[in-house]
Amino acid sequence: MKSRFCWLAIVLMFTHVAKIQSQTAPNIKDSLTLHRTSSPHGDVSTGQMTVFENRQAGSGRQLQLDVVVLHANGANPNPDPMFVLLGGPGLAAAGHYQSYQQSWMREDRDLVFVSQRGTGGSNRLDFPTPHKKAGPQQYLDPFFDPGAAPYAIEQLSRRADLRMYSTPLAMDDLNDVRRALGYDKINLIGGSYGTRAALIYLRRHGETVRTAILNGVAPIEFTNPLYHARSAQAALEKIFQRVEADEIYQEAFPDLRQKFEQVLQRFDEGPIDVTYTADDGQRISVQLSREAFATALRFQMYYMNTSRMVPAQIHHAHRGNFQPFVESAIERNRALSNAVAMGMLLCVTAAEDVARIDPKSIEALTRDTFLGDTRVRRQMAVCRHWPKSELPPNFGEPVRSDVPTLILSGTIDPVTPPEWGDIVAKNFPNSLHIVAPAAHGVGGACIDHIQRAFLNRGTVAGLDTSCVDKLKLPPLYLPKEEF
Repeated sequence: MKSRFCWLAIVLMFTHVAKIQSQTAPNIKDSLTLHRTSSPHGDVSTGQMTVFENRQAGSGRQLQLDVVVLHANGANPNPDPMFVLLGGPGLAAAGHYQSYQQSWMREDRDLVFVSQRGTGGSNRLDFPTPHKKAGPQQYLDPFFDPGAAPYAIEQLSRRADLRMYSTPLAMDDLNDVRRALGYDKINLIGGSYGTRAALIYLRRHGETVRTAILNGVAPIEFTNPLYHARSAQAALEKIFQRVEADEIYQEAFPDLRQKFEQVLQRFDEGPIDVTYTADDGQRISVQLSREAFATALRFQMYYMNTSRMVPAQIHHAHRGNFQPFVESAIERNRALSNAVAMGMLLCVTAAEDVARIDPKSIEALTRDTFLGDTRVRRQMAVCRHWPKSELPPNFGEPVRSDVPTLILSGTIDPVTPPEWGDIVAKNFPNSLHIVAPAAHGVGGACIDHIQRAFLNRGTVAGLDTSCVDKLKLPPLYLPKEEF
């Protein structure tokens, strides 16, 4: 069965208007307007928070940030809500609230989603290009074209000051939403880049945080995308080891390492022409370059349902059949392009990550990897002239906090492996780092049980994590199985 990536759109339902009053800050109360309605899964409030693009000036262009509150369904909800921080950077949190409507977290707490500046609302920042290709081929081309950067900057700068879209500014926006909603203490739950956002919030507004859950940690020390190649290679190595340790997989995928190297060698003569059948039955021809192949393979290893396909897709590609790989790559990259505001991603990474990369470190961190140095050098080229935010002087220092924090890492995560969780845990004395069999993002009944206990108790002390010892990676797809 082909994998499907469904990005839920935000649905605004209007029945009556209720302005949220703040007891802590004048003017804040007039900045947030929510519309509350009932749904089959409980009450939902949707609306917008108005903030100044230039927070320091407190004047000029204003931004409307989408806000959604999933109200707690319990009769006696706790006063401290969950603020949900999504990844990217570039995902609009308020646009994905529907997948949380039946979450266990909602039983006792409100869930709050705020679309970070630049991701949605009145100012989504994409990466416009002067000559964007049409059709599926565009989803096999690089996400970042250095040649298109001047055009993108010129177009976006007509409606945005690109220096005003940093994580610290966004976390100050988030605190404004907290104040406007009247919450004293909140709980943070973040995944991927959302963990970076949570860490910055903890640094700037830690006194307002009761607990934090960080899933797939990208700390300050993680300079995106410098470590992508090394982490992806390590994840692929674990897949190879898994195949080599199991007789059934050995029989299904003999000499998988060597076959993968032979697949890569096929790109030495240039892109490979691939014809596949689209969902409407149309036969479509595209070109698959080595860069596109490597990039798509890295993304495929992000999630378990697609990571399980990797050996079988290498097996088919070695036989000259790239169709299954191309089909899933186009579908995945299309979903990513639609969901992530790439211009906002560049606003964040240009100053916060790329500017801190030592070019001398690239060769050592990308040597002998299937991804190579193309991604990091391409993003550095785009960011070279991108307007950069002014960051706090201590931005590059590790975040330290006494807030009780649950840290979750996956054993075969190709982007934020457990080493990054260890780095954060060193500076969080009240933390617990759990490493579970998973890819990018740890979940399931066992992890939910641990998270629920953690939130109820407000401490990692005495948590029962024994169920993690029983967890196993799901089986790999075999060559004869349909994806």
